[in-house]
Order: sequence, then C-alpha cells, then structure tokens
Amino acid sequence: MARYEPKTAEPRQQARWAEASAFVTKDTGRPKYYVLEMFPYPSGNIHMGHARNYVMGDVVARSKRAQGYDVLHPMGWDAFGMPAENAAMERGIHPKGWTYSNIANMREQLKLLGLSLDWSREFATCDPEYYGKQQAWFLELYRRGLVYRKDAVVNWDPVDNTVLANEQVIDGRGWRSGALVEKRKLNQWFLRITDYADDLIDGLKTLDRWPEKVRLMQENWIGKSKGATLWWDIVEAPAFLPASPEGEPNHARDPIEVYTTRPDTLFGASFLALAPDHPLTKAIAEHRPDVADFIKACAQTGTSEAEIEKAEKLGVDLGVRVRHPFDPDKTLPVWAANFVLSTYGSGAIFGCPAHDQRDLDFARKYDLPVTPVVKPDDAETVEIGTEAYVGPGRIFNSDFLNGMDVEAAKAAAIAKVETAGQGRAETIYRLRDWGVSRQRYWGCPIPIIHCPSCGVVEVPADQLPVVLPDDVTFDVPGNPLARHATWKHVMCPSCGADATRETDTLDTFVDSSWYFARFTDPTAEAPIDKAAADRWLAVDQYIGGVEHAVLHLLYARFITRALSDAGMLSVKEPFAGLFTQGMVVHETYRRADGAWVEPTDVELKNDNGVRSARQLSTGEILVIGDIEKMSKSKKNVVAPAEILESHGVDAGRLFVLSDSPPERDVQWTPGGVEGASRFVQRTWTLFDTYDAGFAGGDKANADLLRETHKAIKAVSEGVEGFRFNSAIAKLYAFVATIRDNAQAGGDAKRQALSALARLIAPFTPHLAEEAWTRLGEDGMVLDAPWPVWDAALAADDEVVLPIQINGKRRAEIRVPRGMEPSEVEALVLADETVKARLEGLSVKKIVVVKDRIVNLVAG
Repeated sequence: MARYEPKTAEPRQQARWAEASAFVTKDTGRPKYYVLEMFPYPSGNIHMGHARNYVMGDVVARSKRAQGYDVLHPMGWDAFGMPAENAAMERGIHPKGWTYSNIANMREQLKLLGLSLDWSREFATCDPEYYGKQQAWFLELYRRGLVYRKDAVVNWDPVDNTVLANEQVIDGRGWRSGALVEKRKLNQWFLRITDYADDLIDGLKTLDRWPEKVRLMQENWIGKSKGATLWWDIVEAPAFLPASPEGEPNHARDPIEVYTTRPDTLFGASFLALAPDHPLTKAIAEHRPDVADFIKACAQTGTSEAEIEKAEKLGVDLGVRVRHPFDPDKTLPVWAANFVLSTYGSGAIFGCPAHDQRDLDFARKYDLPVTPVVKPDDAETVEIGTEAYVGPGRIFNSDFLNGMDVEAAKAAAIAKVETAGQGRAETIYRLRDWGVSRQRYWGCPIPIIHCPSCGVVEVPADQLPVVLPDDVTFDVPGNPLARHATWKHVMCPSCGADATRETDTLDTFVDSSWYFARFTDPTAEAPIDKAAADRWLAVDQYIGGVEHAVLHLLYARFITRALSDAGMLSVKEPFAGLFTQGMVVHETYRRADGAWVEPTDVELKNDNGVRSARQLSTGEILVIGDIEKMSKSKKNVVAPAEILESHGVDAGRLFVLSDSPPERDVQWTPGGVEGASRFVQRTWTLFDTYDAGFAGGDKANADLLRETHKAIKAVSEGVEGFRFNSAIAKLYAFVATIRDNAQAGGDAKRQALSALARLIAPFTPHLAEEAWTRLGEDGMVLDAPWPVWDAALAADDEVVLPIQINGKRRAEIRVPRGMEPSEVEALVLADETVKARLEGLSVKKIVVVKDRIVNLVAG
C-alpha cells in the first residue's frame, strides 16, 4: 500500500491541466454558468484567508462544469489605488513596478491552489488596455449627462496635499501625515447615481439569491424617505445680517428650509439646528468669532455619519428665532450644530428632543425644552428622561393632530402646511451623487482637457487611452500629475490652443464597477463586446466579503444600468447570485515589547488545560492574543506554500471548507489541517487497495449501492446550497462506510469509488485526479460527468425519532420509516433509557408525530 504524496501528485496534476488548457473557457452552446470571486488587490502575498474565497468559487465552477455547463471562471487584479503610491513614497520605487511585481508573485501563489481559473482572460485595472476602455465609456456617460463637475466640500490633507476619504480621517487628522484635516471646496467630477435611486431600490426585489442583510444594507444606504419640506419664517435676526437685495434670494434673511420625515412631531419642536457650513451659519460667522471658531472646529472632525453620530453633540446659538408654522405665537431659537449634515436635505433640521435621541442629547446639554407629543397607545402620557421615545403610538399635546396615529398625523400635518403655503410633501434620498475625483497619480486618468476658450473638452477617441506617464517622482507631497512638466500640457482638440489635461484620476471603485463585463471578452475593441456579454452575463454566482456589501455592489449595479441604457449591455443587474463568505481567523501572538510574532515561529503547549506560547527563534514567552482575521500587520497569516510543504494544498482546501458553514468565520488550527490531511490519506487508501476481482456478498453489495446513492444526493445538495461543510461531512462518512464495508464486491465498490472520485473533485481536485487514474478511468475526472442518484436508492429506509419527556429530549429511537404510531408507542415504552427516565412516574399521554418525534407527558 503506497502513501499518497501531495508534493509530487499536486504539481503533476497541475501540469496535466496546463498542458490540456483545461480551464480555458469553452463556448459549446451548452447552458452557461459564470462564477466570479471579487478580484484581489495585489498587495504582494495571499494567505489562506484569501484562499477560502477563491476555493469556494472553485468548488462551484468545477461542480457546474461536471453538471454539463460551459463555465466562465476568470481572474484579474484590482490594481490602482493609494497603497502603491504609499509604497513608492516609503521605498523609493515606482507604483507600476511595485504593482506588477506583486501581481506576478500572487499569480504564482494562486496557481498553487489548483484553481480552475481561465488565466487567458487575466487583466489588471492598471493595464492601459483596460483603463483606456474605461475612459471610452466614461466619455459616453459624459455625453449622456451622467458625468458632471461641481464644487464640493472634501477632506483636505494640507501636508500630503490630497483629498482624503472619510475613512482616512482619524480623530480629525490625516491617516498618513497626521496633519489636521481641513474642509475645502474643490471642483470635483461626479456620476449621477441619484438618477437611478428608485431603480436601484426596485431592483433589490428581484435579487432573490442575495443575502437579505445585503439587500437591506443597500436599501438603507440609498435611504429613500418620504416627508415634507417646511419653510420657517425668521422673526428675529442680528442687525448685522445684510438686507435682501430686491428680487434675489438671501440665505441670511429668507425663511429657513427644513426637510423632515416626522412632520407629526412638529408640536414637539424646540429648536432649529443648521449645519456648520449652512449659508446662514457662515453669514453670522463673519461677525461672530465664536461661530467662526465653531465652524473651524467642526471642519477638523471626521465627516462620516458614523463618526458624527458617536461624537459629543455640540452647538452654538446663532441669535436667530423663527416662527412655528402651526403656532404664530411660538418662536424657536436657531442653533448651529455639529451633527447636522449639509448633504442631507437643505442642511437644516428642527429638533424634537422627546422623540429623537440625538436631539434629546443636544437639548439636555443646552437646557432646551423637551415636549413629548407621541405616546404608546395604551398610555396616558410618556415620560422622557435620558432616552427619547421613538416607538409607535398616538399623538397628543398637538392641537389638531391629537388622537391620530403617527402615519395619519404625518399626512394631516403635510396637508396643513401645503394649504398654508408653509411647505410641501417631498421624497428625498440619503444617497448622493458619486464623487469620483481623486488627487493622486496611481489611478485611471480622467479623459478630459481644459481649454481657456472652449472649456471642458473630451479627449478624442483616437487619442485613447490617456496613459499615465512613467517619469514621475514622489519626493514632493501631492499629485505628481499636477506638476508634470509635459504630460498635462496639450493642444485643445477643438481650437488648437494651449490647454491642460485633467490631472485628477478616477476612484478605484470605478475600475471595479464593470470588470465582470470586460471578462466576457477582454480583448474586444469596444469596451464591452455585446454578443459576449449577452452570452455570459449576468454573473450566476458572485462571491466575496460582506465588507463590500454596499459601495462596490451598489456602484456596479449603477454602472451596469448606465451602460445598459447606453446600449452596451442588455442586463440591468450584474450579479444574479451573491454569497458573502466568512473569514479565516487565527490566534495572534505578541512579545513583551508588543511586536507580533508569526505562527511558524511559535511553539504551543497545553499543560493540564493551561495553554502557553514560546517564540522558537528567541525562546521568549509570548502573550496569546485574540483570534482575529488573518492580516499581514498582525503576522497571523498562513500562506498556501506553507500548507503545500507540510500537508498539501488539498488538505488546506478541505479544511477551510469543512470546519464551519461558509458564511461564518473559520479558525485556522494546526490540528484542523492535520485532520484534513488524514482524510486525504484514508481516501487514497481506498483507491490504492481496491480489488476488482473480489465478488462480495449480495447484501453487502446492495447496502453499499444504497449508501453510494445517498452520498451522491447529500453531497450534491450540499454543494448546490452552499453548505460545503455539510457536503464534506457526508464525504467523511461515505469514506468510512466504504472502508468498513469489507464484504462488498469489486463491482459495487467500483461504483462507490467512481462516485467518490467525482464527488471529492471540487474540494480536493488533485487527489480526485490521482484516484481517477488509479481506478483505471479514461481521461481526467475534471471532464467526467457529475454522478446522478437514484431517488429510490437514496431514500432513507429508517428514521431516528427524538423522544421528549415533559418537553425535554431524553432519548431517541431508530424505527422503519412509516411505522404506525401504535407500534412506535410499544417500542418507546420498552426502551431501557425511556424506562429509566420514567422511573417513579406514570405516563399520562403519548403523542407520536409520524416519522418526526415522540412526546410523552408523565407525572
């Protein structure tokens, strides 16, 4: 009996696949299946956390191929972005060289995993051949009015001279420079995603193979809300505010516009709050240093809604009062507040502290009135302490709205303000147009030329792609394109005068918003080959992390719609099925000085339940830290090459799929992968010791045949339902059944082993090929059809019935399927475990649910 040697078997099978070009996409006219994992950023190395994502996709791709589909399973690289520029600045290298070197390294690491990827379709988003096509469709959307420029407030790092995303502002400072971030208005490029807001919401209803939580996250991000816009007349204002020029709007004196989704709570209003950059706030700041200081302080804090929500609620009284729209005798103060966003509605809210926690925190801090106006249906009133009441109920303390439920009161309040000319019904969205300008070098150049005479001019089609210059330096902060001596200087295509290129580059989310369509024909002259896209799109199964549930997926859905409306695509939804996998996590280890230590340099001991860790290279005792997502920064990664060296790639693949459901995290442990390795050996032994000449017994043959069909059914259903861990558990059991069924003859065992080789092929493809060859089958198991089960043979003849006594499970009994309740009762009462549980009790009632459960009531 020969031992299975993955170090020789795995390279041998990968060489066979490569020689046969086994994974090059074939279009034979069979049903199509497009499997895609979210493509990686080329950071330099992959670990088994990355591998889990790609192995899941590989299981789907291989099983669908065996089931008779033409499968598209491509790979590429999301290669633009700030990390490459940071590497350039820190290491004195060029982003291009750093990126392509990482791609080459990661490509080889991925190939170790034996993935059925069509590498002939590979591209990186930093390839001019790719981003040039992106520039072409960008200009098409520009011509269609979906691209525009406007001034927008951004986070500006004055040291690095660049715009920062909200996530790059930490405690008001740039994440890299540490400089205090400023709010600046810059001219930015935008895509009109808001034009598709309703369609994006409606489309979520069709995505029945998406996780419900992801659909809800997208709907909440778009944030469609129905309410009212109200106009609050200013009745008191500082004398220094300018008077209104005749016929012109004056934000300092005109009524203040407020949008609300809760007009039913208007009688509980106690203040108005304006955003720090509201025109009225800024007009007053010109005369009041305290307001100017407040605006400046707000400009140096994070701008994300999450940060604003967590921050202490701060404000300043602006010395303005407004008249209540329903009570002319009541006036309210107007404050500037740090929790009001200028991007929501008009940048102004009315505060109803009793029924909004943010408003209540603000009111308590500044001693503003708190008037409850909504009470639970069964209550006379509601007391407000430190928590606002935000539940349903009836309106009170509200004049003509008293006694109405919340929804009726909303409608009545809106009707009243519309009749009085004080407001209007309105629907708004949390979603804002997508700002795509980035002041950095390593990104897709925006194909626009600025001419002093002609204004904004498109780069002509025959001048695409606009390629990034290689001769840039990063010794000075800011965007190298803006200071390039020659690249940015061009002639205007319209008039021939001196002009300049746009030096902003596109947000990397643009690059990933359409790559799945380019994969359908990555060599097409057009950005998207319509026939190829019609053949392969939508993606049948998309796999990736839930951290991309909102922005990437939302942007991809928007761009797909925009390109469809431009005639480039036929589909509106790019991803028919979505699966968000869990992460691979690992313990962390640290030295006394806080330095992280790699698992390969750690010796673990367990003395009577007390675990300890020692660094192998130094002998130092380590602190065993939390179990966290694999990351290079915490050095808790396991590389595929390490697994290949110790146990083989198939064992690693098997472990990341078998230890927990695929949507949950899996903890990497040496013991887990060792167990998977032992299964590989047990499986190989079945094939290596197979004796075709052994006749066997009829009953044993029949029993093994039934178990084979049960295994085919269970594994097939597990793969189809993304229950990979359940499918693998059945494979473990099936291997044990074959091994233990020594009396089964050669023919029955051959059927079982043939099915087993094909069933393990998506999970452990190298082992499956070796087993297929050892069995004497022709060709590769990769090309063998998926086994089909016989429903009659796969049916269970027996069932296990749980036995509950007074509502608690106390025993179980195995009976023939369909046994009559009276017969089940007799067996239950004769069961020794049941009799022991019933000692001293008398059975008052027995309920048998056929083939399901037995309930006994005893006392």
